[in-house]
Amino acid sequence: MFIDEAKIYVKAGAGGKGCQSFYRDKYTRRGIPDGGDGGRGADIIVKADRNLHTLLDFRYNRHFYGLHGAHGSGKNKKGKDAHSVVIRVPCGTVIKDINTDCVLRDLRQDQEEVIVAYGGKVGLGNQHRNQATQGGPGEEKELLLDLKIIADVGVIGFPNAGKSTLISSITNAHPKVAAYPFTTKFPVLGVVKSEDSSFVIADIPGLIEGSSEGKGLGDKFLRHIERTKILLHLIDMAGVDGRDPIEDYKIINRELKNYSPEVYKKSQIIVANKMDLENSAQNLSRFKKAVKKKVFTISALKKEGLEELIEGIRRKL
Repeated sequence: MFIDEAKIYVKAGAGGKGCQSFYRDKYTRRGIPDGGDGGRGADIIVKADRNLHTLLDFRYNRHFYGLHGAHGSGKNKKGKDAHSVVIRVPCGTVIKDINTDCVLRDLRQDQEEVIVAYGGKVGLGNQHRNQATQGGPGEEKELLLDLKIIADVGVIGFPNAGKSTLISSITNAHPKVAAYPFTTKFPVLGVVKSEDSSFVIADIPGLIEGSSEGKGLGDKFLRHIERTKILLHLIDMAGVDGRDPIEDYKIINRELKNYSPEVYKKSQIIVANKMDLENSAQNLSRFKKAVKKKVFTISALKKEGLEELIEGIRRKL
């Protein structure tokens, strides 16, 4: 299951207490302060891991607590520091502090990490010629983990345009393919490999009119194309569902613009799919006159025109 948003609670460990102790022997009438400092409380760290692809684990495990530092002891012995708690998340996870609505870090690279809650300060022992002090409390926060997938190419288009069929034809991914709309419920990543290079392509669930306002969960899907370098705009040129390809093209671009001007400005590759069906050639002729941009023609089902499309994507990247 693909989960791209989760709320968690984190609390770092408290610092250990400083020790109030005095060294005495038969030669020492007044004791010599020898109380050690306490140990530092555990930090809470969030770390990106390229082997993870969903926030599903946080659906069942939402609370993370750091251990407290050990207390100091006599003979100037310092308490042991507590080990940090490391929370692993997929690359592309944005960490937000819910209470302040501030972004703490956008973890894009593998092994990139950030301390989201610092362990408490250590308590000082009386070896410093002062009274021993208590350890400080650890930080606690409510965090929102927001996963936005990282891909070179994002495939957009209306439901049933053939996006999943295209992904399964050119990559090793196996998205669900069926002859009804909204088959894809969450983004699917695939890798297109060759001898010279490779790129990551994402199958974005189908968009509809009103997606930028949340209709059909469109706003949830649109945010996953924010990180893509280019967009592959797939159009059902045969109009199987009785739709007009020209109108479909305009609606999707309008939704992109309403959602984010930055997303709308991304470079697009226009692809006419289902060219093996009736009416596709006639619709393509009308489409080219109206749009006046380069159009790649393919049949994802019959795997026709895919090599030229892949080469076009590589050049664009």
